[in-house]
Amino acid sequence: MAVRSSLGAEPANVDLPGGFTAGEWAVLSGALRLKPAGARDPLRSLAAQELLNGGVCLRLLDELTPILGSPSRAITASLLSKRIAFLATGACLYALSACDKGLRLTPDNCIIEYGHDEGLWTSSLPLLDLEPLAYVHGAREAWRETLVSNLFAGLLKPLWELFVQVSGISRRILWENTAVRVYSLYEKRMDSLQDPCARRRVEADFDWLLNQAAPALFGLDYNPLQHFRRAPMVLENGLGCRRLRRTCCFYYQASNPVEYCSACPLLRKRKKP
Repeated sequence: MAVRSSLGAEPANVDLPGGFTAGEWAVLSGALRLKPAGARDPLRSLAAQELLNGGVCLRLLDELTPILGSPSRAITASLLSKRIAFLATGACLYALSACDKGLRLTPDNCIIEYGHDEGLWTSSLPLLDLEPLAYVHGAREAWRETLVSNLFAGLLKPLWELFVQVSGISRRILWENTAVRVYSLYEKRMDSLQDPCARRRVEADFDWLLNQAAPALFGLDYNPLQHFRRAPMVLENGLGCRRLRRTCCFYYQASNPVEYCSACPLLRKRKKP
């Protein structure tokens, strides 16, 4: 049986959220796939709180397994976690660092979409409340800690723990799936920002996330962004210089023909064609 949302119908047309400029919203709603709850996929979405129910989570993974071409529930959990991590960290941390505005990524405010069509994820991140959270002068560090704690300890940690319980996937894989999304966001997407103030925020926030953010903000006894960080290495097989993962996300087991993530640790073992 397909998993369906119990959320009631909402108006589909919502104006530009107050507090964001047109340029900021273009990035958030475009490449980063943020949108208002009224525009969610009504047939392929769940309130995050619903997904935290073990039975619902199990049914969703089993529904997605054949759609993704995954060989097991555990690999489905890994692939779904990558998509959720991309959507959640992308919207929250881009708003935080690039826009200096806060989004509330909490289970009671997030809707999890899981659309996947013709081999590609088509899901977005609908939020019930899109009004950005501001901070008073001198309180940015505390504000930043609250937003990051909501995102990681409050939303992603409970989801990842449930994925571990119902699928048997390693929690290390789920947290590295999360970490690599954060690295890419700061090193690639936000590297192109031109505004000097935004660039300084990005650099400072990324350094703080990697080197100073307390493990408690992730709901863990270690900082996963720091733990999974590795220096780039030169590959001897002609594939260049890359920062490879510690764990494998198993994407290659659900792709046909077989493809590898650009940071796959198995690349060290592959020979140049």
